[in-house]
Amino acid sequence: MNFKTQNEIGSSRIRRNLMAMLLVCCSCFLAKAQTIASPNKNLSLQFELKANGVPSYQLTYKGKPVIKPSTLGLEIKDGASFMEGFSVTNTEQKSVDESWNPVLGEQKTIRNKYNELVVTLAQAKNNNRYIRIRFRLFDDGLGFRYEFPKQEQLNYFIIKEEHTEFQLAGNHKIFWIPGDYDTNEYAYTTSKISEIPSLMKKATVEINSQWPIKELAVQTPSMMKSDDGLYINIHEAALVNYPAMSLQVDATTFKMSSHLTPDAVGNKGYMQTDAQTPWRTIVVSDKATEILASKLILNLNEPTSYKDVSWIKPVKYIGIWWEYFVAGKSTWAYGKENNVKLGQDFSKLTPNGKHGATTEHAKEYIDFAAANGFDALLIEGWNVGWEDWINNWKEEVFDFTTAYPDFDVKAVHEYAAAKGIKIIMHHETSGAATNYERRLDRAFEFMNANGYDAVKTGYVGKIIPRGEHHDGQWMVNHYIHVAERAADYKIMIDSHEAVRPTGLNRTYPNWIAQESARGTEFEAMGGLNPDHTTILPFTRLMGGPMDFTPGIFQTDLTYYKTGGNQRVNTTLVKQLAYYVTMYSPLQMAADIPSNYTRFPDAFQFIKDVAVDWDNSYILEAEPGDYITIARKAKGKDAWFVGGITDENARTATIVFDYLPAGKKYIATIYADAKDASWNQNPQKYTISKVVVTAKTVLKQYIEPGGGVAISIKEATAAEIKGLKKI
Repeated sequence: MNFKTQNEIGSSRIRRNLMAMLLVCCSCFLAKAQTIASPNKNLSLQFELKANGVPSYQLTYKGKPVIKPSTLGLEIKDGASFMEGFSVTNTEQKSVDESWNPVLGEQKTIRNKYNELVVTLAQAKNNNRYIRIRFRLFDDGLGFRYEFPKQEQLNYFIIKEEHTEFQLAGNHKIFWIPGDYDTNEYAYTTSKISEIPSLMKKATVEINSQWPIKELAVQTPSMMKSDDGLYINIHEAALVNYPAMSLQVDATTFKMSSHLTPDAVGNKGYMQTDAQTPWRTIVVSDKATEILASKLILNLNEPTSYKDVSWIKPVKYIGIWWEYFVAGKSTWAYGKENNVKLGQDFSKLTPNGKHGATTEHAKEYIDFAAANGFDALLIEGWNVGWEDWINNWKEEVFDFTTAYPDFDVKAVHEYAAAKGIKIIMHHETSGAATNYERRLDRAFEFMNANGYDAVKTGYVGKIIPRGEHHDGQWMVNHYIHVAERAADYKIMIDSHEAVRPTGLNRTYPNWIAQESARGTEFEAMGGLNPDHTTILPFTRLMGGPMDFTPGIFQTDLTYYKTGGNQRVNTTLVKQLAYYVTMYSPLQMAADIPSNYTRFPDAFQFIKDVAVDWDNSYILEAEPGDYITIARKAKGKDAWFVGGITDENARTATIVFDYLPAGKKYIATIYADAKDASWNQNPQKYTISKVVVTAKTVLKQYIEPGGGVAISIKEATAAEIKGLKKI
């Protein structure tokens, strides 16, 4: 046995005490607030641990509070939660400034510049189990997420709820739709946060497959404006293997907190380390135009891993679609029966005489597409099963490969190919995601064999697996699986009724568009308010491009279900402007061809307008009121301008300083006629040509519910002669 001297024992005690003091000092240092600023210094983020080791953050913009001190954490089912008892064990900071080029987009090159803070938090009471919170502060906002590294103390866990708070600084104006696990297709309500409780019942109109959240909640993206002029947008980025987030609202304290979509048994998410949540995003500025210009959400998504993207192309298309919404015109279904099964002989059905997707009718549309320079034709209702497809919670509705007796897939493909037109496949799943996944490869093989390189998917109805929701973790993974599997077959995806987008078109560039909001079809199902499309770019489109399906010229129509009167609540020119203000690399001329032949001069703008861009310029904007945007066509010396207003008339100020200096251009201006409005004379318009330069400023009057659309091209001296110069 060894015996230590008193001096040795004393020295050992001193060393231990010094080490303990050092650890305490380090802990005190790390526990202090950690602060980073955005590259331009306008935004400041502060992170700290509150009492009991509770994580907290706050955000300011030019000294104004955006998010007041708000707590962070997650509640775990059947286990210790990530809510408190933390100590800071490490912090890291770095700065990034890089650029990347999207495959399709609003601009050719996107700059990704931010300062990052990563905080590692350990829970001593849980065997020093640890997590990380990663903050990225851009000039236009903040993104942060929770990360769960692989470790001995943490392998699998189930999320009961995420408790991310957004403590707002006041009773902001907010543009919102009700929180719902299954649909995003509500009309927007504009109010103060404090008014949400009294307006929620009215806002929660009846919609197919809805599941309103019981707690007071709104969906993201949530757009707000403070009394002192700050524009604040809360959403999420890179939604992968996780449920979508809504925002639970405290209308008294103006606090919002995350509310995740549950699964069939009430759990929110199943996690296995290494793992992370989506990014929680806060885009903020004192200029509304900078909210629309933000690429923060895209920047927070991972770059694509696709080696070859040459097959991913922008698409301008028409479709056998809108005529289904006009009562008595045509139908998706072939037969009169209302009880059919896959595998039966559909040639023995009793034809209803109004089936729209026939071989001959498709050829008529193909002729129109070819004559007018379109890329593709969407055909809905070509495949068997539409007789009893909705509201039956039936799994095997469609097989995605069997055509009705009056539709010849091969003949239509050959006819279209001979005229240079692609056919867009339609896969309505009726919400039966399990059935779709079983048949997915056969469906994509069928598409490849018949020349289809794009598909519109649909999820109308209650989800199967039964009890799952459109916005739950299972379905989030399903949508991504479809996009990934489609890429294996070089197929582009346009998803409808899917979870709202979160910038994943960067990671999966073949997922070129989504609906996921109240689109044009609702003009035939109750109508859209004139301010609706002045709100959508600040909300739904923050996450990614929308297949809004604009271009409806026949503004008086018949409600397709009841035969009652219904009006498209815009002027004709506003429909033209949508091709610029409602970004998508997939743009539809949605009306019936005969309505375009009635207005050939206005239709010219739709034929000319680009759908992929080198640059975009947000000229003026105010959510709920107006938007004016200019864009340069990708790879061409051509520019297009779109401006829209709500139910109020206004004068748009349109600058042209994005044009090359020293050159003259011809601007063709499509404008509302003086006595036009969304509810009176909506089809009246004027077309004029003027000469513009980079120094030109145009004051353009827009009628109530109206718009302005401008195409710009470089002009020769002969073309300019006799034209007015502004």
